[in-house]
Amino acid sequence: MSRTLDFLKAALLIVLALFFLSPIYIIIVNSFKDRQELYDNPLTLPDSFSFQYYVEAMDKMNFLSAFGNSLYITIVSVVLIVILSSMTAWMLVRTDDKLSMVIFMVFIATMLIPFQTLMMPLMQFMSTLTNTLNIPMYNTLEGLIFMNIGFHSSLSVFLYHGFIKSIPITLEEAATIDGASKFGVFWRIIFPMLKPITATVMILNVISIWNDFLLPSLTLIDTDLRTIPLSTFYFFGEFTIQWNLAMAGLTLTIIPVVIFYALAQKHIIKGIGEGAVK
Repeated sequence: MSRTLDFLKAALLIVLALFFLSPIYIIIVNSFKDRQELYDNPLTLPDSFSFQYYVEAMDKMNFLSAFGNSLYITIVSVVLIVILSSMTAWMLVRTDDKLSMVIFMVFIATMLIPFQTLMMPLMQFMSTLTNTLNIPMYNTLEGLIFMNIGFHSSLSVFLYHGFIKSIPITLEEAATIDGASKFGVFWRIIFPMLKPITATVMILNVISIWNDFLLPSLTLIDTDLRTIPLSTFYFFGEFTIQWNLAMAGLTLTIIPVVIFYALAQKHIIKGIGEGAVK
């Protein structure tokens, strides 16, 4: 009986895995086909595996420029999110009063607000800052980074907050007695201990920011500022869709983040569990 159950569980897991991997299979397989072959049967293997559509897609996407923009936005955003969110969560945990609790609950509440309800007022506000105060918030990579920090800090603060609560305050008190400043206590004692949850925060934010289409599409106008998700939209025209080139472009888009996720995936469950439960 137990062997039968084990077999059924394994079969179910295999079926689920094939189901979730099927979109990736369709994207990769059709990225090697011409349009006629793709329309004939999108599920079969291509007649030949040629990278000519990848070369064409990279040229039309201006891939190197888009890749550089996405890389710059993602790295700077994630680094600043990690620094600011960890420091914020630490101060909220160690400042045990009602104001800290209210601020933390505000962070939690913002996680429940859909971005779609904020995007138009946000764009109007950013345009006002750009036009009246000459603060480059609209149609700039730095402005997009600033908005990424705001929209991704809530979850990061929540995860850091739960993790920091499990760190004994006696470690900080001992460091303070030894003459360490608050800045020194955080960077020498606390932050090194946040490595598991920091890895989780980085992974979640890298995946989210790298794949983000809506916010960059609202913020970035110049073609030279396009990110990779925006560049792939080039293949979806008003009257025609270049499906084979679009599939090649989408494959190029997901490869970097899949590699990053594969290298760091072991930290996700551990970090989320320790951050949300402790």
